[in-house]
Amino acid sequence: MIRVFKEPKKKDWPSLLARPVFDATPLQAKVREILQAVKQKGDVAITEYTLAFDKIAISNFKLSASAFDAAEKVLTPSLKTAIQLAKVNIEFFHSAQIQKEERIETMPGVWCWRKAVGIEKVGIYIPGGSAPLFSTVLMLGIPAKLAGCKEIILCTPPNEKGEVDPAIIYAASLVGVTAVYTIGGVQAIAALAYGTKSVPKVQKIFGPGNQFVTAAKQIIQQEGVAIDMPAGPSEVCVYADETSIASFVAADLLSQAEHGADSQVLLIATTNELVEAVQKEIEMQLTILPRKDLAKKALENSKALVLAKVEDAISIINEYAPEHLILSVNNAAQVAEKIINAGSIFIGNFSPESVGDYASGTNHTLPTNGFAKAYSGVSLDSFVKKITFQQLTERGLSNIAPTVIEMATAESLHAHSNAVELRVEWIKSKI
Repeated sequence: MIRVFKEPKKKDWPSLLARPVFDATPLQAKVREILQAVKQKGDVAITEYTLAFDKIAISNFKLSASAFDAAEKVLTPSLKTAIQLAKVNIEFFHSAQIQKEERIETMPGVWCWRKAVGIEKVGIYIPGGSAPLFSTVLMLGIPAKLAGCKEIILCTPPNEKGEVDPAIIYAASLVGVTAVYTIGGVQAIAALAYGTKSVPKVQKIFGPGNQFVTAAKQIIQQEGVAIDMPAGPSEVCVYADETSIASFVAADLLSQAEHGADSQVLLIATTNELVEAVQKEIEMQLTILPRKDLAKKALENSKALVLAKVEDAISIINEYAPEHLILSVNNAAQVAEKIINAGSIFIGNFSPESVGDYASGTNHTLPTNGFAKAYSGVSLDSFVKKITFQQLTERGLSNIAPTVIEMATAESLHAHSNAVELRVEWIKSKI
């Protein structure tokens, strides 16, 4: 069960907040081998690795139109309705992030502006396995479409029958994914990064994955292919006081723990009694969870910190920089304003992390492993590049010329200065 630490001293905070360190060195050689094989042999290598890892012989990776039709027929009406509602909320939230282009006259005759342009080709990786994340299709496909990405290529591993989960296919169709390929693991990242005869090369890759997929994304980033963000095991921090409801807190901790044995769970409570109440609830709720074995392993590596002072709790939260932060405390909205490091914040007893994971509208692709100190979660901005423009009139160039000439000369970049001086002389000759 969760280990408890009462009023830990600040000197001990770093060790208490340290995430388990995973040494990726042993698997990197294998990951590089797969990446190189796909780069050199393309679809042939993908077929070989799919057979080796997924135990399925697949020659045509791209899903046909009939597969999309079949998927829609298989899903229950209630699930399709749920996915559609989630799409509406996610689309509504991300649409508000579209920024109006504004032309700014910084000084008379000098105009500057910035334009957001969608990345032409993006790749989306969706894990399969025991929990096919069709919700992530919505979280990545919707902002990609809104951003104006021309091609949205999705890769996801096959199940034991060599098929793709129908909910993933349905969600992909709903959000406008260009093509879906039955390719998983490192070979999928390689296909998206380098391109093959059947899979187009993309310019940025998004999506979660296991340690191998994460390592592959990090390697191809070093080679110049953009990725969404550094990734690690999913995590939640819950800050709870006497106004919280123990069963709610326990459910929130377990909803994160069931992701996998390496998931991170941190409880910050104001009293030891509250921790004990939450522990009892966890024990009771665990018994009914199908993924209880995974959740138990995650809880074994998790901690509960008892901190009576609100200031200490806020400080330690900002130091931890959690992916998800749930504030089940009095004046939760005010406390939220003091949080500067977190991926996504859930305010109050009736804002469980689950709603953000699926349907409230915010994006669930968030920075983990403390990267929330410097990184944001996925948004519309993740799928665009922003190009700046400037346009000067003759008057504008004449106005700004002395400044540019002075600065360029001071930096000994005389060609820069000359490019301005020539134009100014030309303007003067016309007068």
